[in-house]
Amino acid sequence: MTSGRKREFDADKALDAAMHVFWQKGYVGASLMDLIDSMGISKPSMYRAFGNKESLFVKTTQRYIETKMKTHLKLLFEEGIPLKQRLKNHMMSIVDMQCSSEQAKGCYLVLCQSELASGAIPKEAEQLLVKAEAMPRQLYTDLFESDAEAIQLGLNINAHANSLSLYTMLKGTASMARSGVTKSELEQSIDSIINGIGLH
Repeated sequence: MTSGRKREFDADKALDAAMHVFWQKGYVGASLMDLIDSMGISKPSMYRAFGNKESLFVKTTQRYIETKMKTHLKLLFEEGIPLKQRLKNHMMSIVDMQCSSEQAKGCYLVLCQSELASGAIPKEAEQLLVKAEAMPRQLYTDLFESDAEAIQLGLNINAHANSLSLYTMLKGTASMARSGVTKSELEQSIDSIINGIGLH
């Protein structure tokens, strides 16, 4: 007795293809046909492997967080590197991705989070996007409150405000990158915000 039909495609590659579509068009703008065509699989295969559009989006978003976001986050905690340089490395790593020509410009999460106000995002996908929205701000706040150099500089006193400043800047660079502003131009803005919170 067989254990079922063998899957004839690479699930990770299919998710990456779907990610590219959502990254370009957002959740609302991405049609089922767009997704299926990009993934290179049949509609029945997509439903068997990933479920409906919302389920596919949730899996794709989780993959984005694992494969894209966590790489940038590690740069914040590199040992032996001053806090200012760690923040610069982290933020420029994100900007580099936002400006990359190898994928859709901007930020996958920022684009999809901007659709939340429309009310067109299904519940499970909405919850995941809200959680992803809160994660960077909490991470930056924790960094400013616990990092020895940040405490020495007094950045812990305004940890929440400093966190919001950094995150607001990165959401802004995502939009500017999508509009065609270059990495070198955005680097000046990154330098300004880092100086502005007290890291001269």
